[in-house]
Amino acid sequence: MWGQGHFSRASATESVSFSGIVQMDEDTHYDKVEDVVGSHIEDAVTFWAQSVSRNKDIMKIGCSLSEVCPQASSVLGNLDPNKIYGGLFSEDQCWYRCKVLKIISVEKCLVRYIDYGNTEILNRSDIVEIPSELQFSSVAKKYKLWGLQIPSNQEVTQFDQGTTFLGSLIFEKEIKMRIKATSQDGTVIAQAEYGSVDIGEEVFKKGFAEKCRLTSRTDICEEKKLDPGQLVLGNLKNPIPLWGHRSNQSTFSRPKGHLSEKMTLDLKDENDAGNLMTFPKESLAVGDFNLGSNVSLAKIKQDQKLIEENEKLKTEKDALLKSYKELELKVEQIAQELQQEKAAAVDLTNHLESTLKTCIDTRMKNLAAKMEILKEMRHVGISVRFGQDLSDAIQVLDEGCFTAPASLNGLEIIWAEYNLAQEKIKTCEYVNEGNILIAQRNEMQQKLYMSVEYFILEVDESSLNKRLKTLQDLSVSLEAVYGQAKEGANSDEILKKFCDWKCDKREEFTNVRSETDASLQRLVAWFQKTLKVFDLSMEESLISEDTMDNIDEILEKTESSVCKELEIALVDQGDADKEIILNTYSQVLQKIRSEERLIATVQAKYKDSIEFKKQLIEYLNKIPSVDHLLSIKKTLKSLKARLRWKLVEKNNLEESDDPDGSQIEKIKEEITQLRNNVFQEIYHEREEYEMLTSLAQKWFPELPLLHPEIGLLKYMNSGGLLTMSLERDLLDAEPMKELSSKRPLVRSEVNGQIILLKGYSVDVDTEAKVIERAATYHRAWREAEEESGLLPLIFLFLCKSDPMAYLMVPYYPRANLSAVQASVPLNSEEALKVMKGVAQGLHTLHKADIIHGSLHPNNVFALNREQGIVGDFDFTKSVSQRASVNVMVGDLSLMSPELKMGKPASPGSDLYAYGCLLLWDDKFKSLLCSLIYYRSSMTAEQVLNAECFLIPKEKSVPNLEKDTEYTLYKKEEEIKTENLDKCMEKTRNGEANFDC
Repeated sequence: MWGQGHFSRASATESVSFSGIVQMDEDTHYDKVEDVVGSHIEDAVTFWAQSVSRNKDIMKIGCSLSEVCPQASSVLGNLDPNKIYGGLFSEDQCWYRCKVLKIISVEKCLVRYIDYGNTEILNRSDIVEIPSELQFSSVAKKYKLWGLQIPSNQEVTQFDQGTTFLGSLIFEKEIKMRIKATSQDGTVIAQAEYGSVDIGEEVFKKGFAEKCRLTSRTDICEEKKLDPGQLVLGNLKNPIPLWGHRSNQSTFSRPKGHLSEKMTLDLKDENDAGNLMTFPKESLAVGDFNLGSNVSLAKIKQDQKLIEENEKLKTEKDALLKSYKELELKVEQIAQELQQEKAAAVDLTNHLESTLKTCIDTRMKNLAAKMEILKEMRHVGISVRFGQDLSDAIQVLDEGCFTAPASLNGLEIIWAEYNLAQEKIKTCEYVNEGNILIAQRNEMQQKLYMSVEYFILEVDESSLNKRLKTLQDLSVSLEAVYGQAKEGANSDEILKKFCDWKCDKREEFTNVRSETDASLQRLVAWFQKTLKVFDLSMEESLISEDTMDNIDEILEKTESSVCKELEIALVDQGDADKEIILNTYSQVLQKIRSEERLIATVQAKYKDSIEFKKQLIEYLNKIPSVDHLLSIKKTLKSLKARLRWKLVEKNNLEESDDPDGSQIEKIKEEITQLRNNVFQEIYHEREEYEMLTSLAQKWFPELPLLHPEIGLLKYMNSGGLLTMSLERDLLDAEPMKELSSKRPLVRSEVNGQIILLKGYSVDVDTEAKVIERAATYHRAWREAEEESGLLPLIFLFLCKSDPMAYLMVPYYPRANLSAVQASVPLNSEEALKVMKGVAQGLHTLHKADIIHGSLHPNNVFALNREQGIVGDFDFTKSVSQRASVNVMVGDLSLMSPELKMGKPASPGSDLYAYGCLLLWDDKFKSLLCSLIYYRSSMTAEQVLNAECFLIPKEKSVPNLEKDTEYTLYKKEEEIKTENLDKCMEKTRNGEANFDC
């Protein structure tokens, strides 16, 4: 600390001391540390503080005073400055111990509250006697910062700022005081510390105090003793300059009746008591009257009147003298101003004389410079300023405007009727009724086909793509000039107003340009005449007055015309002109967008019509065949039978008394080949199902009704996940006993890929729910597949012999987050990649309105230590059932606080579990703080865009403003991080609220 450098312990025994400071015994007091709390600030280096150890004493004193003082009697007679009284503090109307510092008047006294240090002016009626048991030393002590003093030339504003700054550091804060010495008046000189902050050093750095010079003399650091009358200002909330509140000398008001010696005595007593009031000499002269003389009362009144008149004349004299000085000062100022005006006039005259000499040269050079700009402006043109581009755009929109084909309206009516017929077939449950609906649909199909052909022909004849390209180019060019358009109602009145405005502006500009051309021609003519006048070779006589016009007038007119044209070309348009242009631009852009939307609608309808025509030509008056699918099923049935037979044969050979190893190996190879063939046909079957599903959804909704034997409706409801051709006993399954604590799990290999079969016990009610939940999950995965961040589902099939549903998923051994962190933990770079993938998985689920509800380390996978995916969940359970399981990771619960409070699961509860998985790496602290504080309003997409997941950018030039904002942001994040451990501790104990 800097203070220790000036007065170290090693030098404590030397003769160095301050003026008015008692050097303390090193062994007993020097560097003694006290814990105190700041209670009152006098200036930037002086303050009062209470010892922490006397906190109970303050409470006892307050209780005693509240009982004693209301019944105590007011003080009579003179006030003793060494005695302790009870004073009623004006701000809270409570009683505190105080001492009288100064008597202001008969009724007013300045007191100090000795247990806090602040001062106040009280009425005598608010000061009472207190018993002797409360007459003990003050609780608060006066302290001064070691080695510092207030600069002698410090301004009042800086004085107030220093007082406020010191208050912000120590007021009502527990600080440590390292005692260095004690002044004769009891002020403790000490070094103040708040935590690791040296308060004196901070005050010095801010420039509110200066360091004392330490020498061996006794006047090292002379104490500045403030006038006690100024101490009352310490109680003011807004500091005011001291000299603005000094008491003026009061005029003595003589009482009525006889003057006695008691008057003189009273005045003497008041002055001896420190009263601030003083009296004029004229008033004191009254005391010279001897009341025992024979002076009459009339004489006394006459003298009194003379004294009053004398005082009045003196006041008038002072006012006149003041007015005289003000007038004298004003005359002096006017004389100086006249002198300055005279000097300025001389300078202006000299400047005009020098300017006149080069006037023609300057004007011609300026005119030539403006002419260069004018030439350039005329070459470039100002069509944009008059909205010529908008006029061209309006012309393009009007001339080649695309209108909807005449056949579009009829086509949409027939198409709506066709879709209604398709919907009726889709909801039909009986074949006979379905056949009737199909016949009606086919009739409507023929009508639609004719309308489609006519519509396609009409669209092909129109230059649709060319028109769209023209509109797009026009939109881009206008946006490059005018920027973002504002929204507004479509109105032809705006376009009409623009046309009128454009015509007016064009006419005005044409007139200005014509005027400029005429002025320039006149100037050129003058120069031509001038050449003849000064040409000595010409024989004819020319009189200058007849041949030469007024050049000043010509130049003035030419300059005015050129400047006016440049002003129109260069000066920004007015607000009214800008509003007209921007409104017109908005209208033009709205027309472009409207036409683009119409073209997009026609294009979409054209595309649908082409596809419809293609399908109708292929399946005209017939329904797509399912024979190929049935053939695949037949092949699968044969392959599965052969596979079962080979499995039985293998088992018989293995159980025989003399098994043939080569024969067994041969059969195993055949079994493997058969399994591969089975799965190859299952994939072919899935392709056929996908084709039929597409046809059923778009054109032939009757397929599930007409061919119930193929199970197309179940396949469609499962999102393409369900297969009826796969069976559990066809797989070479190996039980996974270590993972089968909750449900049967077996491992197998299919086409070289290791897969895991999850078994779910189902009944009639839960079977449909399992298929529905798995299908919803599978559809969410199919939206992005590898980029979804989800564990893919390969197949879902139902066991024919047992009430079991099996889900086939890829098997990633030792790849779950729990196993990875237990063996070789992820480094920071790997953790960022993995957890970003997990956030992507949650985003995919939440976008599909799926709440995982079962996120934990065993259900998060780190593939190749760089790709994170979210595992599936128990499809037999609802969201509330999954979320009700309290998973613990060590002593940390993954169940969010709102779930513990009985609230339903939400995306926020998934993000809470996700946040708990981030705790192992410091890089996630900022994101973790956001999840803790803003989880209720935060989404998985916002987590994906978190700063820690962004790709680092190249270094750029430092930006001070942005650096400042970043510093403030980091401070805010540090504050959040400080509370993180407390918040997580509450979460572990189940005490955190919903917002944490």
